Amino acid sequence: MDTTIPLLPQDSLEQQVARLQALLEAARHVHSTIRVHDVLMQTAHIIVRELELDGALFLAPTAGDGAISYGELPAPPWDGCHRFSLFSRDHQPLAELIVSKAGSADLSLYEQDFVEGLVLQTAVALENATLHERDVEWARVQQDLEAARSLQRSLLPKAMPEIRGYSIAGRSTTCYEVGGDYLDVIPMPDGTHLLVVADVAGKGLASAIVATSFRSSLRSLADQPLPLADLAARLGQQHWDEGPEAQRRYMTALFLRLQPATGKLQIVNAGHNAAAIALPDGAVRMVAASGPPLGMLSGMQYEAEVLDLPAGARMLLYTDGLTEVFRDDDEFGTDRLIDAFRAVPVHDSERILDSLWDTLGSFSLHAPQTDDMTALAICHLDLSRQETHS
Repeated sequence: MDTTIPLLPQDSLEQQVARLQALLEAARHVHSTIRVHDVLMQTAHIIVRELELDGALFLAPTAGDGAISYGELPAPPWDGCHRFSLFSRDHQPLAELIVSKAGSADLSLYEQDFVEGLVLQTAVALENATLHERDVEWARVQQDLEAARSLQRSLLPKAMPEIRGYSIAGRSTTCYEVGGDYLDVIPMPDGTHLLVVADVAGKGLASAIVATSFRSSLRSLADQPLPLADLAARLGQQHWDEGPEAQRRYMTALFLRLQPATGKLQIVNAGHNAAAIALPDGAVRMVAASGPPLGMLSGMQYEAEVLDLPAGARMLLYTDGLTEVFRDDDEFGTDRLIDAFRAVPVHDSERILDSLWDTLGSFSLHAPQTDDMTALAICHLDLSRQETHS
């Protein structure tokens, strides 16, 4: 942008210097603030006072409140007023200045020169102030997101339950500051454990808010003597009843009730990725969905499947972030994930998750994560074999 301050050739040198000094002083005041509103208000004040005009008005899309004025102006469309446009360095419109002189008189050559010179300086100051406000706003957003990230991380289980004969580990990593995956482990009064892995449709802050709301609903219902299928149905109906915005953020979920003493499992799959059970003989059993995601439809009912998790067996619950990892156009997929899970030659759940995350990272060539990734691994240890080998 050309910010040269023009001089009037017919003026004496002293007049030119005086007017240049006045314009430079006005420009200094305009550049002294870093708020968009203040830049425009300062310019309007200077123009009206310096030139003894009736009023000045900025129609400024960057100012937020639409119009900034000082003095008296006629009503829109401001007939008889003088208009000046402000442009950015790349010639994008920033604002329009409207000035009013008594009797709708023309501006003198000096007045026209002063306004045009100050408009050039104001455009520079306005663009700088706009960029500064954006930087400040971005820093505030980043600070809020970091606080939200810390809060969401704090809501994850502080530690997995220590159950004799079992190894349990969970892991959740988000692709943004916060995410829509959910992981929970809740000890129940009857000695069972409720384990949940869920995934809100979408990613980012909106999904994180839904996941946090789901946590509150789950925890408020978990202590009630509800069959697992009824628990899932109640949560799904509550989600639906929240209205259209919540319904667009429906949730897939896996509910698992573990009876450690018997190795019995109750599982409800609400539209989620199939859970995988690797049996001691090498076979893998998949537990598919018995109903749609929570909150997608009203009045949905679910069925609980009762299974054995024998000693030596392992189970994996996961979100689709683990299967939807890509290398170029090649998706990792469910088959590769189950093969990688089955191939890990250990019954240490934490090491299983380490191995899966390493495998996924190698497959994607350690590209940035594109979806939230959450998994829960449960190993039923064969204590008799451990005691024999010891």
